[in-house]
Amino acid sequence: MTQLDAETLGSLDPAVARPAYDRAATRTRIVHFGVGGFHRAHEAMYLDRVLSSGEEDWGICGVGVMPFDLAMRDALRAQDGLYTLVTTAPDGSAEARVIGSIIEYLYAPDDPEAVLAKLADAETRIVSLTITEGGYGVDDATGAFSPSDEATLADLAGGTTPRSVLGYLVTALARRRDAGTPPFTVMSCDNIQGNGRVARTAVLGFAERVDPDLAAWIASDVSFPNSMVDRITPVTTDETRAAVREEFGVDDRWPVRSESFEQWVLEDDFPLGRPDLAAVGVQLVDDVEPYELMKLRLLNASHQAMSYLGILAGATYVHEVCTDPLFVGFLRGYMQDEAIPTLRPVPGIDLDDYVDQLLARFGGQAVRDTLARQVVDGSDRIPKFLLPVVRAQLAGDGRIGRAALVLAAWSVFLEGRTEQGEPTPVSDRRRTELEAAVAAERERPGAFLDLTAVFGDLGRDQVLRDAFVAARASLAERGARVSIADLSTD
Repeated sequence: MTQLDAETLGSLDPAVARPAYDRAATRTRIVHFGVGGFHRAHEAMYLDRVLSSGEEDWGICGVGVMPFDLAMRDALRAQDGLYTLVTTAPDGSAEARVIGSIIEYLYAPDDPEAVLAKLADAETRIVSLTITEGGYGVDDATGAFSPSDEATLADLAGGTTPRSVLGYLVTALARRRDAGTPPFTVMSCDNIQGNGRVARTAVLGFAERVDPDLAAWIASDVSFPNSMVDRITPVTTDETRAAVREEFGVDDRWPVRSESFEQWVLEDDFPLGRPDLAAVGVQLVDDVEPYELMKLRLLNASHQAMSYLGILAGATYVHEVCTDPLFVGFLRGYMQDEAIPTLRPVPGIDLDDYVDQLLARFGGQAVRDTLARQVVDGSDRIPKFLLPVVRAQLAGDGRIGRAALVLAAWSVFLEGRTEQGEPTPVSDRRRTELEAAVAAERERPGAFLDLTAVFGDLGRDQVLRDAFVAARASLAERGARVSIADLSTD
């Protein structure tokens, strides 16, 4: 058994690929906020390929700002920034590679000035983000900057030292402007439609409140490319760590296991340059929107569609529901009858083949992704993934029966019990508001849809309300499986 760090790389099992480039000579021109499992299975993996190709100027400096980032700081520090990425194919075969592209890691509360200096340094060309759908403070219903998290509000109130990602970004951009240094590109890698536009709204909204002149400079000079990212990456568990030790002989504090599939579609808008991402598998395009709509409304919305109903029916893992013919038929029906009609043509993609590919990916047992992971902060995810489908279908008199059943299942899930009486894994920053809205259903069926922070004006649509109320009644009377089966006979 080998404890992973820079000194032990050479003694790893030959089956484990490892960096062949000189990490000590690598410059960090990318700063990344939010070094979690997905970043390490995706962007950091692509940059590891870039460095392996001989481009040594594009290492990553990771930054953590949240209390839970302490654990990542300690794990990466102990392993010299190295970690093991295990990718698993649908047939269960697995490959392991040690990723070396995270050259530095800064935990912002330890030394805020070090983070600001790194961001303000002219060597920093790109700042990338995976700060979750809710990390931008942009209201889902209005599209306006409306932060509610404590750290951002403290920064806006005039805190002398940044505490939030937006506080660090805007403070560093101000320093670069004042020094005559061109601004870095802000590259969001979060699962949000128009993630570059959302990041721009957030950064500009913050800047306008603290320095309107700075906001004007950001609006004219800073690039915010949109991107679409895709790779299913479950949360690392002790089971993951044990499997990496057993299968590959690597004692890794924080390995990552993901599916073998990977995709990154990125707008090519980097004024200060970028690595040769196309050479390592990234699709560089002029317009990301067709690809992101496809992914958000098919893959991400299907995660929501399967998870609430699956949890209510007693399932734990994604592959449990996605090898069940009843659920597979439900998901296929949602994608083909409700989601695909809302999409634009996607260059180079056959949507029917894409649906087949998704169902095969969902059914892979080796990844062991949990339904509970997919329902964290549903109040952020549902409005971005599923509600746009509902809105578009209602505008065109299209079908919404399956989407309405998913919304009803979400509301029943929030009541706290599965059909077997087990507690549901509710984890949502709006939990109090959501549970109050669900409680109102007892007196006013359809009251859940009146939560404007989630549904905006869509909740007033009578067609949706009627479908939602009927779906809730079906779930209460007959359960998830029978409710799904009824839809398949419509």
